[in-house]
Amino acid sequence: MDKIRIRGGVPLQGEIKISGAKNAALPLMAACLLTDKPLHLLNVPDLSDIDSMGQLLSQMGVSLDGDKDSNILELCAKNLSSITAPYDIVRKMRASVLVLGPLVAREREAHVSLPGGCAIGIRPIDLHLKGLEALGAQITLEDGYVHAHAPQGLKGGSFTFPVISVTGTENLLMAATLAEGQTRLINAAREPEIGDLAHCLNAMGAKISGIGSDTLVIEGVDRLEGTRHRVISDRIETGTYAMAAAMTGGSLRLHHGRLDLIPTVAPLLTQAGVCLEEEEEILIVKAPSSRLQGVDMMTEPFPGFATDLQAQWMAVMSLSAGAAMITETIWENRFMHVPELCRMGANITVHGSSALVRGVKNLKGAPVMATDLRASVSLVLAGLVAEGDTIINRVYHLDRGYEKVEEKLRACGADIERM
Repeated sequence: MDKIRIRGGVPLQGEIKISGAKNAALPLMAACLLTDKPLHLLNVPDLSDIDSMGQLLSQMGVSLDGDKDSNILELCAKNLSSITAPYDIVRKMRASVLVLGPLVAREREAHVSLPGGCAIGIRPIDLHLKGLEALGAQITLEDGYVHAHAPQGLKGGSFTFPVISVTGTENLLMAATLAEGQTRLINAAREPEIGDLAHCLNAMGAKISGIGSDTLVIEGVDRLEGTRHRVISDRIETGTYAMAAAMTGGSLRLHHGRLDLIPTVAPLLTQAGVCLEEEEEILIVKAPSSRLQGVDMMTEPFPGFATDLQAQWMAVMSLSAGAAMITETIWENRFMHVPELCRMGANITVHGSSALVRGVKNLKGAPVMATDLRASVSLVLAGLVAEGDTIINRVYHLDRGYEKVEEKLRACGADIERM
């Protein structure tokens, strides 16, 4: 099993190209199931989660072609051979459940295994199922599978999310494009990835309004066509590398990074002393000359602070002058990185859903273990500044969401290698 070794203490200097957003690319790939025409996606990141979704779609009869070096992917679901998403694939990645809505909408039937993914908390798909029932689908659960049927096709309806669900919004948005009549999704998630999906669906012939708001209105159409679409830049990667520059005392130019991708992160970085500037399609991040200042943070649905950046922010605050209170409101089990950061000398005390981080002057290299995707990259950030060597185990988590992380960091001066 691969490990990553980092020898810390080198300020990052240079340029990094921000990859396409994994969390945008996955639902866009599932959207190919809505049409028998080719869907061309540009700026698709080369990640294991993308490979897993490709494997799942391929088993269903979707043809896939493209060029990983150019981040291009072409999908065509003209000859679907299966409406089943098997456990062996779905268990690896929770986003696999995104095939459910498109399959029911187009094929009027789907059999999808209950999902897996990171062990960061209970993430049921009951809202997906209740939403599909509101559109006329008949849902049964049997032997760990969701069986969804809509013999007469889906019908437009209104569904209010009792709590915000990103994948739930995406699943119902795709399903509603081929439903008869109008659908209203109320209290929908507003993440940029959802807007990216909606814009692609509209380019395919869907009629979606309210994009970017918490109420999406979809006028169903008879069929969708193919299109060519560029995946938006990854806001989580943007925030991560901005924090890496801040933590290491360096300066980075993030190509295709933008302040509007990190609307809540940017002000907190500025409060901590980091300088942020935009130059056309480049976000310039410069660390302060003195120690970072402690800044409290609470995760919230977009446009709030992303839960996927919480672990990274904790790593940054571990070196701050003062203290910071970090509160996690999205997932109940997302502090698994705390013991690993503490092994490196961080001073962190957890109280329920909050963690008090008292800044220290230095971190020490140590063998640590990645427990989930975002926790793994927080350990990379810590390793970049720690004295001595840090060995990160179970880095397959990292490969799910960060494209060529060692290459990008090494090009900016980091002493990092995969073992």
